Amino acid sequence: MINITFPDNTVRQYEDNVTSLDIAKSISEGLARNVVAAKVNGEIWDATRPIQSDATLQLLTWNDTEGKATVWHSSAHIMAEAIEQLYPGVKFGIGPSIESGFYYDIDMGDKVLTEADLVKIENRMLELAKEKQEIVRSDISKADAIDYFTKKGDEYKLELINELEDGTITLYKSGTFTDLCRGPHLPDTGIIKAVKLLNIAGAYWRGDESRKQLTRIYGITFPKKKDLDEYLLLLEEAKKRDHRKLGKELDLFTFSQKVGSGLPLWLPKGAQLRERLEMFLKRVQKEAGYLPVITPHIGNVNLYKTSGHYEKYGKDSFRPITTPVEGEEFFLKPMNCPHHCEIYDARPHSYKELPLRYAEFGTVYRYEQSGELHGLTRVRGFTQDDAHIFCMPDQIKEEFKGVIKIIMRIFQALDFKEFITQISLRDPNNKKKYIGSEENWQKAEQAIIEVAEEEGLEAILEEGEAAFYGPKMDFMVRDAIGRKWQLGTIQVDYNLPERFDLSYIGADNEKHRPVMIHRAPFGSMERFVAVLIEHCAGNFPIWLAPEQAIILSISEKYQNYAENVSDVLKKSEIRTLIDDRSEKISRKIRDAEINKIPYMLIVGEKEAAEGTLSVRKHGEGDLGTMTIEEFAAMVDEEVNRLQGFDK
Repeated sequence: MINITFPDNTVRQYEDNVTSLDIAKSISEGLARNVVAAKVNGEIWDATRPIQSDATLQLLTWNDTEGKATVWHSSAHIMAEAIEQLYPGVKFGIGPSIESGFYYDIDMGDKVLTEADLVKIENRMLELAKEKQEIVRSDISKADAIDYFTKKGDEYKLELINELEDGTITLYKSGTFTDLCRGPHLPDTGIIKAVKLLNIAGAYWRGDESRKQLTRIYGITFPKKKDLDEYLLLLEEAKKRDHRKLGKELDLFTFSQKVGSGLPLWLPKGAQLRERLEMFLKRVQKEAGYLPVITPHIGNVNLYKTSGHYEKYGKDSFRPITTPVEGEEFFLKPMNCPHHCEIYDARPHSYKELPLRYAEFGTVYRYEQSGELHGLTRVRGFTQDDAHIFCMPDQIKEEFKGVIKIIMRIFQALDFKEFITQISLRDPNNKKKYIGSEENWQKAEQAIIEVAEEEGLEAILEEGEAAFYGPKMDFMVRDAIGRKWQLGTIQVDYNLPERFDLSYIGADNEKHRPVMIHRAPFGSMERFVAVLIEHCAGNFPIWLAPEQAIILSISEKYQNYAENVSDVLKKSEIRTLIDDRSEKISRKIRDAEINKIPYMLIVGEKEAAEGTLSVRKHGEGDLGTMTIEEFAAMVDEEVNRLQGFDK
């Protein structure tokens, strides 16, 4: 008999070789019907895999994140089975689950897929799902795996097998399809009731532009047709909010092939919006004691070899810049951290100076694959709102709290209301892959956990997700239509101070090593603006809007008054336009609504005579009549309230 411990710490005994599905059936048939996988000793397993010793067990359903991932991973196999049946001779790369759905990279030979093909594949997938095909796991030797895929003529699987160790290789079979895969998978295909293949893209094998381009098919499945319908409505809303579409309509940014792929050009309105974000954070940082620094866009290659970034980002960097000096090479910087280490090391420091907080909006460069570039969310040149805090170990906790306060200010100012916090810790079973002393790790991890508790953050603890140099805290925000984005990260680093031999003189007059905290509330300005555009659908908060108000004159007779109003508002630093077109006022209001301008100020005979404005708010309608001064004061109060600054 073996002991199975459940999440509520209750323990039940079962015969060894019992499966998670058997255990679910022992509890209730209804539960068993909904189980898609299991977490055994923290590892995701097939629900049909035998458990042979004492273990902790969590039964996973569609409602669990890992459960959805299992459904979607199995769906990729079902899609592959359908494609193999419909188009014999195709070859398969990899087919993982992703945050929303799955994809499979496939060598279709000479076949070019169309939308009609996708419908055909969807229908076949539904037929296979209805068959409730068992998905069976089997261990296989490396030699047998090579033999199987050699006979099948699949060079992609053979390449993957050659990188695996004998004794770790498994196959999964569903119906007529057998795939090289580590799993886990569903017990059978019956849970899948709705299928949608979303789009077709090209993807170089293993992300290498020198390799063959495969056909990547994206899809998603659900256990209920209603869930799919809701998801498709969400996709339609997401299309309306696409930052690439709105960025063009609102004149915020553009791209030029003459400049280069993945290198955004900020248009005046976009540059001003971005500048306002920067000025807001600079003001917050100044209040919090940050010191501005500026570093160059390039650095000697040895700088990044010292930091370790050369090893990590070398393949993803632009080619080195050579100089007339033999052997001298420079890199476009992939990160700002090494430069900030050198600023710290420019002179000796005492413990009395710490913490030192260096902040920079620093532009970095990474050569992303062309197929992975996507608007502002995936670019080759981007600006980070970077800051690095150099502190003593016993200051980590307070510095974390200070960064959290800044992140909360940003979320409040930009109306991000829903977020979750994740604390990434070491893998307790594999501590060799981390650097730093056991004492420092325990102190840092405990400090982050205590900070989360003291700040009222219901943090998720994820073992094994820490960076190799230290634990971290990430903030995942849900936008207005429920999508999850990572915005804001705080990381503890014992690595770079060691690599750069940084020190401070302690109270004992001896040298000590500082701890380095990396922090980027926005992350990158490009990606943050993209997320913001899609979150608010281009309806920016009043303090960020390119134009805060537009003056709509009822006729040209009131043009002079409109210009006087504009002059007064501009002196109050309110960004104002005048619509002096010979159009009906209803048309001007409609166009202002389309352009998402926060306030419409209507002026006619009555307003000109009384020195007032008829005020309308975007999306809300008429606010009544007020004086120019009253309107300016209202906008000023709204701006300061949203930003959290006292006037």
